[in-house]
Amino acid sequence: MANVLANIFGSSPVRPLEKHVNIAYRCARELNRFFAAVVREDWDTVAKIRNKIADLEHEADNLKKKIRLRLPKSLFMPVPRQDLLELLLVQDKMANRTKDVSGLVFGRKMKIPAEIADDFLEFVARNVDAAKQARKSVRELNELFTSGFRGAEVTLVESLIEELDQIETDTDDRQADLRSALFEIEGELEPVDVIFLYRVIELTGEIADMAERVGRRLELLLSH
Repeated sequence: MANVLANIFGSSPVRPLEKHVNIAYRCARELNRFFAAVVREDWDTVAKIRNKIADLEHEADNLKKKIRLRLPKSLFMPVPRQDLLELLLVQDKMANRTKDVSGLVFGRKMKIPAEIADDFLEFVARNVDAAKQARKSVRELNELFTSGFRGAEVTLVESLIEELDQIETDTDDRQADLRSALFEIEGELEPVDVIFLYRVIELTGEIADMAERVGRRLELLLSH
């Protein structure tokens, strides 16, 4: 069994999950540059970053499929296989939401109103922070497995998840403020543009939501 695991996963059965969350974070991180270019209406740069996002999302999706196919159904680990697969799924959704929102904005050549541009960019950055914190938390998985999900490593991961919760709460607050600010200027915009702007805000906020769900899945792993 040890040789089989080594051939498939290397030294740890959770290393591929750590690799996957890193790709998902790198994908989400591109939104900072993407929306900065959108605000400048630099559509050539927007197109290039959108292509990079699509490539990273595709890379994450391919790795997700490989992990799902290769993770043995009978694996002697301190946590159920299904819980690891559920963690993988929510990680992947961070990249999915990134691709979704960037595709919507680029496809419609959407403009971010100047009145809310600064707040919007800060909102985007905070969602990227959530994805980064999710990555930081998942990267402790190998140490958790090594420690048998006991001791100081559990305390460390719990603190990382708590910080992730705080970041996600902050994104919720910022999203509410941003929606209110958009409401104030609705009358100055085309109705269809308003509808899609609300959708962009919603999709962007879901990145932090997915990151927070990563924390919830890790909490479940800690409970075993």
